[in-house]
Amino acid sequence: MFRLVRAAVVTVALVLGSLVAAVPATAAPLPTIVLVHGAFADSSSWDGVVSRLRDDGYHVVTLENPLRGPAYDAAAIQRTIDGIAGPVVLVGHSYGGTVISNVHDAKVESLVYIAAFAPTQGEFALEELNPIQYPGSQLTLALRPKIVDDSHGIAGKNLDAYVDPASFHDVFAQDVDPATAADMAARQHSLALTANLEPSGAPSWSGTPSWYLVSTADRVIPPASQWDMARRMGARISSIDASHAGLVSHPAEVAAVVEAAAGR
Repeated sequence: MFRLVRAAVVTVALVLGSLVAAVPATAAPLPTIVLVHGAFADSSSWDGVVSRLRDDGYHVVTLENPLRGPAYDAAAIQRTIDGIAGPVVLVGHSYGGTVISNVHDAKVESLVYIAAFAPTQGEFALEELNPIQYPGSQLTLALRPKIVDDSHGIAGKNLDAYVDPASFHDVFAQDVDPATAADMAARQHSLALTANLEPSGAPSWSGTPSWYLVSTADRVIPPASQWDMARRMGARISSIDASHAGLVSHPAEVAAVVEAAAGR
C-alpha cells in the first residue's frame, strides 16, 4: 500500500510539473510609446513610424506639441503621461528632444532622440546650432516670422517662426518626395521665437536610459552637433543617411530604434 501511495504521489507530481512547464511565462507588458514632434512639423510626421509600431503590437500616442517653450511644452506632455498606466517610452524629434529632456516621470523607462536637441541644464537649443562650432545648418536663412494668436503671449499675441515653404524641401526634407514635402510645409506648426532661447531645466536623460538616432545628411541640426549631444548624454547611438525628416523618409529604421529602447 505504501508503494502504491508513493507511486501515485510521484505520478501526480510529474503530471503537475509538466503542466506548469507547459504554461508560458507571463510576458511583461509592452510600454506605451509617446511620440513628440518638433518645430515646423505636426503629429502626422510620425505616421509611417506609428503604423510599424502598431503592427508590432505597441500602443502608440501622438500629440500636438504646443511649441511655446520647453517648460510649457513639457507640462503638456506630462499631462498626457499622467493618463497612461504602465511604462512609457518617450520619443522626441528635433525640438521635441528639448521637450522630452524636461519631462521627469518615473513611468518613463527610456528616452529616444531622433535628430533631436538634447540640452543640458541651462542650455538653450540655438547653442547647438552655433555656426562656428557646428557649421552647416541652413535653417536660420529659411525662417520667416509671423504674429500668431497665443493666450500666453503679450496681449494674446506672440511672434513665431516658420520655415518658408519655398525652402522647406531643400532645408528640412531633401530626401522626401516633393509632393510629401509640400504637404509637410503646409501642415507645419510655427515655433515661438522665445522657445529656442529658453534655458532648459535639469535633463531627464541624465538618469534615464537613452537612445539617439543621428541623421547624417541633416541640414537643420548639423550631424556633428547631434553626435556631440548623443555622446554627452551617454546614449546608445546609431545613424542613418537621412535629412532632418528621417522619421518620414526612413520610418522603418526609426521604428526599430524605438523598439530597441522599448526592450521587448
